[in-house]
Amino acid sequence: MGKKVKEDKKAPPEDVFDTILVESRQAATVVLMLNSPEEDVQSKACEAIYKFVNKCEENKKTLLDLNAIDPLLRLVQGEDKTVRRNACMALGVMCAHPDVRKLLRKRDDSIAAFVNLLQPEEDTVVHEFSALALSYLATEFSTKVSIFENNGIEPLVKCLSSTDPDVQKNAIEALAQMLLDYQTRGALREYDGLQPMLDLLKSEYAIIQKLSLLSLDRASQDAENRASLRELEAISHLIKFLAHPEWNDLHVMAVMVLSNLLEDVESLEQIKETGGLKRLVAIITDQPPVEEETKGGKADKKAGSRAGKKSAKGEAKKVIEEKDEQSPGGDSIIPTLPDVKMSAARAIARSARSVENRKILHEQEAEKMLIHLLSHESVDVQSAAAQALGIMCENLSSRDSIREWEGLAPLIRLLNSESGDVKESVTLALTNLTTANSTNCNEMMNLNGLDPLIQLLADSREEAVANTASVLTNLAQEEVLRIECLNRAVVSSLIDPLKTSNTNVQSKAALALAAFVCDADARTELRVSGGVEPLIVLLHSGNDEVRRNTSWAITVCGVDEPTATEICKLGGLEVLQQIQMSSTRRSPFADAALERLLDSNLSAKYALSGHLGSGNLIEDGFFDAGQLKAGTKFLSLEDFCKQEMNDKRPTLLINSKQEPSPPPRQEDNEALKADSSKTSVSGKSSRTGRETKSRTKAQREREEKQKEEEIQAQLAKEAEAQAAEENKPFTTPADPALYKYMEDVMDKIQPLPTTRLQVVALAEYVAEKMGGPIAKGQVTNFSWELPLSQIKFELKSNVVPIGKIKAGIHVHRALLFKTLADRIAVGCSLTRGEYNRAWNEVMLPEEDEVAGGARYPPKPYIVDLIHEPGKLLPVNTPEAVSYQKL
Repeated sequence: MGKKVKEDKKAPPEDVFDTILVESRQAATVVLMLNSPEEDVQSKACEAIYKFVNKCEENKKTLLDLNAIDPLLRLVQGEDKTVRRNACMALGVMCAHPDVRKLLRKRDDSIAAFVNLLQPEEDTVVHEFSALALSYLATEFSTKVSIFENNGIEPLVKCLSSTDPDVQKNAIEALAQMLLDYQTRGALREYDGLQPMLDLLKSEYAIIQKLSLLSLDRASQDAENRASLRELEAISHLIKFLAHPEWNDLHVMAVMVLSNLLEDVESLEQIKETGGLKRLVAIITDQPPVEEETKGGKADKKAGSRAGKKSAKGEAKKVIEEKDEQSPGGDSIIPTLPDVKMSAARAIARSARSVENRKILHEQEAEKMLIHLLSHESVDVQSAAAQALGIMCENLSSRDSIREWEGLAPLIRLLNSESGDVKESVTLALTNLTTANSTNCNEMMNLNGLDPLIQLLADSREEAVANTASVLTNLAQEEVLRIECLNRAVVSSLIDPLKTSNTNVQSKAALALAAFVCDADARTELRVSGGVEPLIVLLHSGNDEVRRNTSWAITVCGVDEPTATEICKLGGLEVLQQIQMSSTRRSPFADAALERLLDSNLSAKYALSGHLGSGNLIEDGFFDAGQLKAGTKFLSLEDFCKQEMNDKRPTLLINSKQEPSPPPRQEDNEALKADSSKTSVSGKSSRTGRETKSRTKAQREREEKQKEEEIQAQLAKEAEAQAAEENKPFTTPADPALYKYMEDVMDKIQPLPTTRLQVVALAEYVAEKMGGPIAKGQVTNFSWELPLSQIKFELKSNVVPIGKIKAGIHVHRALLFKTLADRIAVGCSLTRGEYNRAWNEVMLPEEDEVAGGARYPPKPYIVDLIHEPGKLLPVNTPEAVSYQKL
């Protein structure tokens, strides 16, 4: 009996299949096997899927279409370790496909499943592929949030300390993706993840070092992380990393991390105290390393080689360490790559944005390194170095130091570079170098830098043109340099930049133009070169700075009458009035431009404002066109002269210049000769009467034909004369009577001893020339309109010289009084009223009859030119108010 029981125990159960081998070449069959209740079948199916999807991207998409994701996701959360491992491997590789990631993001438990697989009790292979899956999934921002909410940062940080390089690689890659989110940067610091990242810089594998530097670059964008990295002496680690020439392909990334760290003053202080900045400069400029770099023992030098094999174990590591111990650490110099130099210069530029940092960098003579890099053959290095110098030049001391270290010469030489980036950076550096530094400005002239600068104004790189205009603006502050630039036609060269569509170029060019047109010759060059019209166009700009600088340029240009007249002719006056009436575009610069323009064009000022002050002296060429509304186009005197005669009020002209007598015309001489010849032959006409009657018909036809030819020639000559008259330059109509008035006033009134006597005598003189006194209430009966119309008819023009008017009222007498008073230096104003009223105000002291002198300060008086010529009416008295109004 016992023997039978023993035999029954050895026999297999009757309801269980024997082990069978299932082979399949169909992916769908393998996917079905994932749902098997047998763990061994599940494990082998997962392993088969891993091998299948690892071959190509199409296989991943095939399994996705077969709905393999859900069973695999269920298996990675199962209890069997082997099944979990194989399922994790398969699913981790499938996450490389974007459609797989898209599906997993919809599963609420997918992220939590992968994070749970990072627990310490799991196999290394599970850590590797779960970290791989998270690195793929973390490329989407929404998944980053999900990983953070599922507490995935801490296990990823712990994986950085794994002995398996694949786990390290996948974990650091996942963290690099996660660090794009600011929340992860803080969590990384809380879980002490910065130290493991720094340790990975010594990895034997380039990809791990690269991902570590990428993670440090993103982590160091957080200020608190930068403070933690300073405590971990990250700067020293990075500089030692740069000292290894065999890692030069990663030096750019190391410099990028340094760039972030050097933003803080504390970091610069630390690198200054430890001598790290000088070591960095030595590395970047290919100088022999200082002695401090050879200290620290072998432990600092053993950072691994670029072994391509994955199994970095035992003997391979020992060989690598031996090679590192023999790596160059003496006086040999291995040049750094151009990209590293460029990144280092940009790091200096980024750090120099802070005032405190610029001071420290200047103390460490960072400018010397940048000047050295200007001579590099790479245009990228040149551009970065020049840009950094430009930022460093915001420190006043750096401007002098760069000149003393001969940094201006290479900058000027680079102005002829073919690279637009280099020219832009160099001109920026020169802009800051010449700002408020006359020594640097003069040094630029000594180094022949003016010609290439002016030539750059025609460059296609707009920002380089803008910077060049700024440099020229700085140079124009020195009179000698301004004259040198003007001799090189800088004004004409600045006109084209005004026409560009770039507002920065427009603004800088307008400002530069304002700096140069303070000379009369420069303003003439501007007018001749057609530079006034682009300025008027820029007044319409929607950019505040463009309008402001353009207004300032017009303010400087408008100091002389020819330029002011040209500006008004091109519509600048109307545009400035529109700006002045705008609530959003108005500025003090536009107001100043309008005021300067009107002060230089008194005809326009009087027409628009109706008032001329005692400082506005009327000169020849002034004309009174009547009151104009604001915004109305102001015509020139030539335009008024070309108008056909009409019944409107005439334009009153002031012109005391004598018209030179023209030389006798050739036509007149020919006419005189013709008359004399006719007289000489008149006696013969009677004798030839019979001969004329006896002429033949042919002779008469020849004579008629000859007459027709003479008539045609005469008509052609008249047409030529008319065309010449039309093309003749415009001349202002002369006014001999006004010239005579000027002589009389200077001979008889100017010698009078006091201003009061001069005013009274001048008022009487003006009234006498304009029809004499008019009794009160009789102004309307004074006949002045008909004589004025007769003058217009006589001249066949609407423009009437003031001297031709012999019967005038307020508006005519006040204008003549102001004109004559200005010639003898008697200060008076001219104000236009309503209904042809106008008056003059003078400032005179009161007479002290007791003391026999004058009492100051002077008081304003209105001069009576109508009723009692010479009577002075105190302002604001009833009599004065009555004189001003009907």
